[in-house]
Amino acid sequence: MKGLFTYLAIALIAFACQPNESSTETEEKIVQMEEAPTEKALLRHVVLLSFKEDSSPEDIKKVEDAFIALQDKIPQIRDFEWGTNNSPEGLNKGLTHCFLVTFESEEDREIYLPHPDHQAFVEVLSPHMEDVTVIDYWAK
Repeated sequence: MKGLFTYLAIALIAFACQPNESSTETEEKIVQMEEAPTEKALLRHVVLLSFKEDSSPEDIKKVEDAFIALQDKIPQIRDFEWGTNNSPEGLNKGLTHCFLVTFESEEDREIYLPHPDHQAFVEVLSPHMEDVTVIDYWAK
């Protein structure tokens, strides 16, 4: 038993004596972490839509396709995704479709909004849109 105790004491002393980084090295690592480039914030443009009762599934598909096509027509769109509501909470207030358009800057959004292809999409949408909510925010 005395031998085991001696062995553990030696192992503990050896572990405690292991060299570790100096405080200068630690400070340098902290500075490097603080100076690391942060991911650039992105501007999100959220469009929530509902359609008129008399809009057919074909009409709605035409609107979806027209919105989806904008990502290939307007280079300021950095990313695009969309989907239909499937929340079980019933809090969507009749809004059924969500489109998320991502921009790198407010200037890009300013180009997008009056862009002829965006305006052409609005023309496709308008006869079928019951309601719309739009929210823009900087992603955090």
